[in-house]
Amino acid sequence: MYLNHHQLDGVIAEQELLEKVMAQQGLECTGAWDYDRKTFDRRFDLQEGCYYLRVFTYAIEGDVGAHNAVLKIVKPALGKYYYPHGVEYTDEVFPSHLVEACERILQNVEQALKEHGRAVTFPHETEETV
Repeated sequence: MYLNHHQLDGVIAEQELLEKVMAQQGLECTGAWDYDRKTFDRRFDLQEGCYYLRVFTYAIEGDVGAHNAVLKIVKPALGKYYYPHGVEYTDEVFPSHLVEACERILQNVEQALKEHGRAVTFPHETEETV
């Protein structure tokens, strides 16, 4: 399920800054990257199963492997893990408390990025608001 109640989709920031902010909210990238993409995950082990909050990004300049990329965030998603097939994002019923927790995490990420001012570009900002 895509999480739509925030304004992270389209945000642009330097890789190092995104890594720092994501880590503060428990979102980590442990091998989920290639030279032009990076995925930040937070795992939730619940009675209902194992779930992942995922924030997908891709490089609009630079190289993820060289740690010099400028990344653009794509719409975050929540998925349920199924062994051995992987994470399923659609046709799932997600616990409401989990969805609420993920929304709070994403709001915290958004707020932390806004505190960095001009180092971050939000797609809804105009020239006058930057």
